[in-house]
Amino acid sequence: MSSADGFGRFFLPGPTEVRPEILHAQIGPMVGHRSPATERTVERLQRGLRPLFGTERPVYIAPSSATGFMEAAVRNGVRRRVLCLVNGAFSERFATIARACGREAEELTVAWGEAHDPARVADALAGGDFDAVTVVHCETSTGVLNPVADIARVAHDAGDVAVLVDAVTSVAGMEFHADDWNLDFVLTGSQKALALPPGLALGVAQPSVLERARANPARGLYFDLLAFERNLEKSQTPTTPAMSLLYALAAQLDAIEEETIAGRAERHRAMARTLYAWVEDVRSRDLAIEILAPAGFRSPTVTCLRPPPGWSGSRVQAALAERGFTVAPGYGRLRDEMFRIGHMGDHTVSELETLLAVLEEVLRR
Repeated sequence: MSSADGFGRFFLPGPTEVRPEILHAQIGPMVGHRSPATERTVERLQRGLRPLFGTERPVYIAPSSATGFMEAAVRNGVRRRVLCLVNGAFSERFATIARACGREAEELTVAWGEAHDPARVADALAGGDFDAVTVVHCETSTGVLNPVADIARVAHDAGDVAVLVDAVTSVAGMEFHADDWNLDFVLTGSQKALALPPGLALGVAQPSVLERARANPARGLYFDLLAFERNLEKSQTPTTPAMSLLYALAAQLDAIEEETIAGRAERHRAMARTLYAWVEDVRSRDLAIEILAPAGFRSPTVTCLRPPPGWSGSRVQAALAERGFTVAPGYGRLRDEMFRIGHMGDHTVSELETLLAVLEEVLRR
């Protein structure tokens, strides 16, 4: 997006558009990462991050993409055998990471566009000798929101099973309750609903995962959760932090506090409702467009859409780009069949309505 376009035309489902004032906040002084100045910054971040995750636990901050903390979840939280709930590209990635880390991984797969049924998860756990489950809360490739609280309940009912959650497209885009939902490890990244530049992974580990990490001498070094835990006791990070991104995160957390988490969540729900209503409206006027995710399991932050006949996801993307707007084609195996709109971060209903008006013009021409 060129600067001349202004804010409000970039609707990728990640990275999300970043407000100029948040970008400007990165222009802060370089300081020693063991200095009191850094410790004060980390303390400030903890105060804002814990409510976003819905936790009383410390929130780990790493200079990494969210994929790094997916690996951390496996290395620290899986003893031997993990059930990977797959319903899209990023849940497939969790399974791939588990195998790359030397764990036995079995996939419970449903069709892309469907959500996982907790009853089926319970059945799979009953006969599989699993010690962990991986699940993506909001599957960015399909726009499906999995019922992680119910999945966690059946997983814990099955015994000593850790629930490891990718919440990359949900934290900061909806109300989230890591503690109340009994999620053993939760991770997110900076470039989605937090509306920051890419480069930070954030995560929360419950004591159950730390116990597993202590028993595993092969948990690695960079993503050793015990090191994050020890360092946060001193308001420090295990390795050199990305200070510029921490300054941006601090500024964004101040903005979220002003808007309130509930207000931010409602703004995201309002954008999602606006998009769903638009789809119903244009379908009633003979524009054949469909939402992939079923009602009741739709993400408030990203929607995956099937375009009318004759249109591919890439063609929709290119046509909107000609008008100065950015959306994404489908992801992975759905690349040509779908396109995706990210309605998250700091976007508004009004900005989304402008995009949708242009989208209808494009699809009818």
